[in-house]
Amino acid sequence: MLIIIFLFMFVNEYSNLQYSIDFFIKLLYINRMENKVVLITGAAKGIGASMAELFAQKGYKVVINYNKSEMEAVAFANKICAKGQIALPFKADISKNEQAEQLIAFALKNFGHIDVLINNAGISTNKLLVDESYENITQLINNNLVSTINTTRLVAKHMITQGQGKILNISSIWGLYGASNESVYSASKGGIIAFTKAMAKELAYNNITVNCIAPGVVETDMLNCYNQKEKETLKQEIPLNRFANPSEIAELALFLASEKSDYITGQVIQIDGGFYI
Repeated sequence: MLIIIFLFMFVNEYSNLQYSIDFFIKLLYINRMENKVVLITGAAKGIGASMAELFAQKGYKVVINYNKSEMEAVAFANKICAKGQIALPFKADISKNEQAEQLIAFALKNFGHIDVLINNAGISTNKLLVDESYENITQLINNNLVSTINTTRLVAKHMITQGQGKILNISSIWGLYGASNESVYSASKGGIIAFTKAMAKELAYNNITVNCIAPGVVETDMLNCYNQKEKETLKQEIPLNRFANPSEIAELALFLASEKSDYITGQVIQIDGGFYI
């Protein structure tokens, strides 16, 4: 704090007052955020990477969880660190409890605490249920729903001890309304929504908020299963006539992780361009 005051006096000496005040406020904000830690699952690319990048820019220390995208995760973490920000990658299949435990232990060992958990890891399929194999169904439920339950259970224990925390779960509009050819995916995302509401009730007494973001169609690799004509048809069903940018999901996550959202819990917030009104 003394350093911040000194810098404020220095700037005030050599610049105009308004600039000094703006500079001082910015330093106070950075000082407040520099000890915040966010753990983001599935953060090597797509929505997860966009959130990791934004949180790092805002002064958070970021744990980037990945499973298969090792090259992308390491390169991405290095990119963040090259900017003077802090990010550490860690490989873990969090659908497996032992690996989820290792991830949480890694975060606590390096940063001492976890302020925000964002459960983003997930996969999708685009098949009729009758064409799905039992193995694929199990894998999808484990990756999307079981992983969310695993990390929440482990991080919640720590947050209860520290007396506060923010948990954000990334679902989908299909978890609210269902989608043909994506019945298992819809079920897994619907489970996340129900889990969010239940955990919000369980953890509210401990000053821990739990909320859910339900994106519509987002410009990520998950759209690769559609050809250009199918994408254009899908886009026409959206009143805003475009897909979401991952950065828009990240901005909403940042708000829900901030003190500005302290009185919001158990909510499912759609961000879908008006797809479902």
